[in-house]
Amino acid sequence: MTINQLSIFIENRSGTLIKVLNVLKQAGIQIIASTIADTAEYGIYRLICSEPKRAYEELKKAGVAVAESDVFALELDDEPGRAADAIATFSEAGISIAYMYTFLLRGKGILVFRTDNAELARETILKNNLKFIAEENLTAWT
Repeated sequence: MTINQLSIFIENRSGTLIKVLNVLKQAGIQIIASTIADTAEYGIYRLICSEPKRAYEELKKAGVAVAESDVFALELDDEPGRAADAIATFSEAGISIAYMYTFLLRGKGILVFRTDNAELARETILKNNLKFIAEENLTAWT
C-alpha cells in the first residue's frame, strides 16, 4: 500500500544537486516526481523513481547521504478539490500529515504523503475506498 521514497540530504551550494541527478542519469533511473525542502544550509531532496532500491545503492556508492522511507501515494481524479477531499478524509480520522506533494501522471493526480500514524492511514484508505498506488504497481505508471 506504500511506495518507497528516497530522501537525499544536499548542501545548499552549486553542484550538489547535479551530482545526484547525474548518478541517477548514469544508472538509467527515471525520476517520477521530486521536491526540495530547504533550509539555509542544506536541502532535503525527496524523490520517487523507477527503481528506488537500485537508486539508493547507486547514490550510496557515490557518497551521497540518502535515506529510504515508505510513503503513501493516492491516485486522484484530475479535478479541482480532489486533494482537499483526500486530506479532509485523513483529517477527519485524526491523522496529521507530516508532508505531502502532488503531481500529474497519465491524466491522474498523484498525492504523496507521509504521516506518523501509518497504520491508521492504511485503515482509513481501505475504509474509504481510496485508490492507492503500491510499490509493485509503480512501474506500471511510468
